[in-house]
Amino acid sequence: MKELSQKRAICAMPMAGSYRSIDFTLSNMSNSHIQKVAVLTQYNARSLNEHLNSSKWWDFGRKQGGLEVRTPVVTASNSNWYRGTADAMYQNISFLRNSHEPYVIIAPGDCIYKLDFGKVLEYHIDKKADITVVCRDMPDGTDFERFGTVRMNEEYRIEEFEEKPLQAKGHTISCGIYVVRRRLLIEMLEKCAEEDRYDFVRDVLVRYKDVKRIIGYKIKDYWRNIASVEDYFSTNMDFLKPEVRNYFFKQYPDIYSKVDDLPPAKYNVGANVKNSLISSGCIVNGVVENSIVFKKSYIGNNCVIKNSIVLNDVYIADNSYIENCIVESHGTIRANSKYVGEDGIQIVMEKSERYLM
Repeated sequence: MKELSQKRAICAMPMAGSYRSIDFTLSNMSNSHIQKVAVLTQYNARSLNEHLNSSKWWDFGRKQGGLEVRTPVVTASNSNWYRGTADAMYQNISFLRNSHEPYVIIAPGDCIYKLDFGKVLEYHIDKKADITVVCRDMPDGTDFERFGTVRMNEEYRIEEFEEKPLQAKGHTISCGIYVVRRRLLIEMLEKCAEEDRYDFVRDVLVRYKDVKRIIGYKIKDYWRNIASVEDYFSTNMDFLKPEVRNYFFKQYPDIYSKVDDLPPAKYNVGANVKNSLISSGCIVNGVVENSIVFKKSYIGNNCVIKNSIVLNDVYIADNSYIENCIVESHGTIRANSKYVGEDGIQIVMEKSERYLM
């Protein structure tokens, strides 16, 4: 994610005008009637922690269960950050031991999708699986080096699991979503810790694929991962398509997010907006085409914004031209500036002069 990850965790990246990436996973859990959720955060977690400071937005504000945010904690017996996905869960194994639910769902916060985890759990029980992995067939041209690829037999049992292969043997990838019995998960995490193993995919899924019954659950609906600048840009741009917006925001179940108390977007005389998403709190004076403008941004007179993403609280002064760019949040673009991403997407990072004394 290059410079975009300097300010925030990837799962806190703004999405679709008014959301964060993690909203989609939390909404899926809430809509699946999961009542107890722990979010394991580490790198650049301040923005994410602020977003999650109230669990009511996803209906996790309840006496039993609820939403917990867990960061690495220095103790007498441990002074390490999370060294991998398995180690992150092991350092919070008390959460698993103190729970009473028989099953655990593990999901990443940097994916955009809708999924009924209840159906995955029913499938997991029906197949008598030890671990169920949510999978998806990807189209030609996908960068398979960023994913784990799987090969299943006729009964959907996973026989091969390659993590980030240089040359993929198939088109089916793991979406990073798993269902496992809680007691089995505790047992495997303790075994990993004893052997100084830290990665859930490499040290659990790949290692146990011939020992445990690991089953694949295929999905066909929309699913995207935003682990690169190009994927982040194209995923946001997908929300300019009516069918994608309709799927996420007009079809049940809903996607929830923290709501800011902001006025609706204001379009002044001279504003010309085509095929774009303009969020609340924005003021538009110029031309915006095929773009997404996030909350509290200002577009000055005679400005032209094309095929770009303007993140939260950006001030774009008069006569500026921006095309094929991602403008980082809390920035000030000076008057008469020109930024054009010619060889791919350009990330524009300007310090905000509004807050300098």
